[in-house]
Amino acid sequence: MISQRAQKIKPSPTLMINDKAKEMTAKGFDVISFAVGEPDFDTPDNIKNAAKKAIDAGFTKYTAVAGIVELKDAVRDKFKKDNNIDYKRSEVVISCGAKHSLYNAAQALLSPGDEVLIPTPYWVSYPDQTLLNDAVPVLVDTLEEDRFLLKPEAIEEKLTNKTKVLILNYPSNPTGSTYDKKSLERLAEVALKGGFYIVSDEVYEKLTYDGLTHISIASIDEEIKKKTVVVNGPSKTYAMTGWRIGYAAGDAKIIDAITNIQSQSTSNPTSISQKACLEALTGPQDFLSQMLVEFDKRRNYIVSALNTIDGIKCLLPEGAFYAFPKISSYFGKKWDHWTINNSFDLAMYLLEDAHIALVPGSDFGKEGFIRISYATSLEKLKEGFSRLKASLAKLV
Repeated sequence: MISQRAQKIKPSPTLMINDKAKEMTAKGFDVISFAVGEPDFDTPDNIKNAAKKAIDAGFTKYTAVAGIVELKDAVRDKFKKDNNIDYKRSEVVISCGAKHSLYNAAQALLSPGDEVLIPTPYWVSYPDQTLLNDAVPVLVDTLEEDRFLLKPEAIEEKLTNKTKVLILNYPSNPTGSTYDKKSLERLAEVALKGGFYIVSDEVYEKLTYDGLTHISIASIDEEIKKKTVVVNGPSKTYAMTGWRIGYAAGDAKIIDAITNIQSQSTSNPTSISQKACLEALTGPQDFLSQMLVEFDKRRNYIVSALNTIDGIKCLLPEGAFYAFPKISSYFGKKWDHWTINNSFDLAMYLLEDAHIALVPGSDFGKEGFIRISYATSLEKLKEGFSRLKASLAKLV
């Protein structure tokens, strides 16, 4: 019999869309995917070469569970230089990707019945990771007019004596919105007053536009630093999604608990990926600026193009590589055998009719929207938009 814990997790509608897209591609259809959450750039050569050197040098054995000292120190240096946060070695752990770090943090912090505040729209794994740890996801709504940013009063309305953790993700997947220092200070004040922890997913930290600089909530002061676990990794910044390497930093007791948990699941993160991550953090950084220039061109194109379509409204994202347009004006419209009742219907319709793959907003806890990844070429964005516009025009 499958455990009750496992039965809490339901298959994502996105998986159905992805499976359908793969099936269509296998049949010869030209499907353009706007669903992929990873850079379309290759991992920089210096990082790949560092991994090759590690293999040639025989660095293919177990390492310390929490990661090699050199990488932990590189992460500490990164936090000091980029975020003005001082962490000790005992306050840093290397894991098998940022998602693994998030899951480990949930394992370390959550007990059955604890409540986790999750702003909507959210990254799809937050509620399920909460459920897998026998805790309760408490969704906190945000508004488009507030750029989907969390307000302190919205948190206060959801607080109970079981509130244990607030999950922050900024720049946001799926909206691309991010917080300024004043907003973070207000959120930190509510957290300290409410006595709950913050798990801050900052994996899109380096992907910001228009001169914005990322500020980590853990940098506000020492008090909130002790109540925050910061999660990050090189996947998005250095196009290293498949390397499965990430890290977390926080209070030494929490990091020690995460390390103990990790020792009973994966043991150490991959030795070779650790060497690659070390090079990513300490080597040349020019790759990022080149990638950002391309992402910025794509961002401006797709948002401007979307806003030319009657019935669609799309905010200009401040970070990451996603647009999150509002498409609810198409609900109730029909064409052929299709009736569009929700964002999943629209995503399936566009896949079959226009051969473009998108993610419905319902997957992110925000009906009436779709997520479009612009981590693909400008050429594909233009072709995909042309198909999107023509397909939407059929709906009446």
